[in-house]
Amino acid sequence: MNKLLLVLFLIVPASVVLPLEIMAQQEKHGIQLNEETRRKFDYYFYGALNAKALGKYDEAVDLFQHCYALDSTNANVLVELGTFYNVLQEKNKALDFFRRSVHYDPSNYYYNMMLAGLSKELGLKQEVIDIYRSLLQLYPEKTDLRFELANAFADAGEFQEAVDALDQLEKRTGINEMIALNKFRLYSMMDRKEQAFEEIRQIIDKNPSEPRYLILMGDLYLEDNQQEKALPYYDKARTIDPDYPALILSMVNYYEKTNDKQAAQAELQKAITNPSMDVEVKLQLLTRYLGILQQSQQDMKQVNTLFEALFEQHPNNSQLNMIYGNVLLLQNDKEGAAEQFGIYTKANPEDPAGYDQLIRIALPDEDLEKIKEVTTEALKHLPHEAQFYFYLGAVHYQQENHREALKVFEEGLANAVILNPVVESNFHGQIGDLNYFLGNKETAFESYEKALQLNPQNLPVLNNYSYYLSLEKKDLDKAEQMSGITVKAEPANPTYLDTYGWVLYEQGSYTLAKVYIERAIEYSKEDLSAEVLEHYGDVLYRTGEKEKALDQWKKAKEMGGDSDALNKKIKTGEL
Repeated sequence: MNKLLLVLFLIVPASVVLPLEIMAQQEKHGIQLNEETRRKFDYYFYGALNAKALGKYDEAVDLFQHCYALDSTNANVLVELGTFYNVLQEKNKALDFFRRSVHYDPSNYYYNMMLAGLSKELGLKQEVIDIYRSLLQLYPEKTDLRFELANAFADAGEFQEAVDALDQLEKRTGINEMIALNKFRLYSMMDRKEQAFEEIRQIIDKNPSEPRYLILMGDLYLEDNQQEKALPYYDKARTIDPDYPALILSMVNYYEKTNDKQAAQAELQKAITNPSMDVEVKLQLLTRYLGILQQSQQDMKQVNTLFEALFEQHPNNSQLNMIYGNVLLLQNDKEGAAEQFGIYTKANPEDPAGYDQLIRIALPDEDLEKIKEVTTEALKHLPHEAQFYFYLGAVHYQQENHREALKVFEEGLANAVILNPVVESNFHGQIGDLNYFLGNKETAFESYEKALQLNPQNLPVLNNYSYYLSLEKKDLDKAEQMSGITVKAEPANPTYLDTYGWVLYEQGSYTLAKVYIERAIEYSKEDLSAEVLEHYGDVLYRTGEKEKALDQWKKAKEMGGDSDALNKKIKTGEL
């Protein structure tokens, strides 16, 4: 039995299984147990509770099943087993157990609520209504039941009955926002708009000096495309509190809906520069303002003076530096952006976001030293973040510090929290490449196997593994299968085409190898390598085109190829 699932299944309200209720339960409607059977039942039941408390969930379930065999009418046991089947997605079995638990203990509030919840999940709308009605007769003082009944009526499409239930609730609790909003929704669904808006007016009448409800009314009119009715409510709210944050956002929405972008911007600028406004609200408004500028394709440089004012008002709020850094990136000011992200990382050394942005700036320029500097600093504070090991290892790899690169990737696997198998696969792939380069061929192949177990479609690993197997002239059928996957996935990738052609060459399929290596040359364009040309020469030699083969070897030499094998082929004209 799956213990992880059972952790969830055995979470039942404590009041469901109070020891004092157990004996009373056995007397309700169910089996009358004799003294010996009752002792056995109690032994198993308390054992199950104890096992559950200790986290021994398999044992707990077995003991509850023993209880069920002794007394199939005990509601406590029925609920426990019902919850078990519910978590295992055997909903109909769970429903049967919950129904029986309510049958044998009809006044138990928790059992009824669990049955109602599952019935709602299964779309048994009338049953849900019936349960809440029954519970209301037993517990008329529980106002939340009336709210649940109203929701059940609404789910069943019985909107007037839902309104009636909320009216009954309102008589007990008085007018409040939650009830009014739900009645507004129901009247709207019945297309009775005036009654819908009247519900909100009642809230306003009850709280005339509260701007929140005036803004709410304006927002609802705005949603209903009645802009002319929304504005008076916003104006009235403004007379009460002109700096109310929600009002500013509502006015921005209003101006955007009435297509007055300039007024929306002016509203936001005014609020953002208001010294008395909370900085968190300003950040929210600032993000909205920047969004408007981007959508309308306006010059982002116009916000720079706004940021200057904000830095004066809030010199220690590093979130502003992060936002401004992103704005400067949009302005293509990489140096200014890097400065802002640097300030952010110093203030928030344990937040990866600042380091990520600094790396984002350095990558296109291939500023390896900067990437090394940023990742090294990041790993001092964030040793569990995988991406920094990967970037740092890649820099060492490019700088031909192969042993250092291998060390970094291995440390990443050991220390980083890697939840994504694709990412973990890439680590093993890099470790495989580095080990092969360093001459640890068997270790490299073991790393490739681990990488492919985690991600069988890791194309770079499939390519490198198959190519290195072909160089070793071993497991060529396996190499051909792996390389074939890469060519099928990316048929225009010259690296994958060359590898596949070379594996076919090693298998002796020279004519077919020629086809794939010629495709690799066709798709390489300006990235054609000496290695591919040397391969092509070898294939041409095997297909009897010795003069053309010599031409390709010479071209490979001109492009930087300088191995002893290549020089010998050029000198002798022979393989």
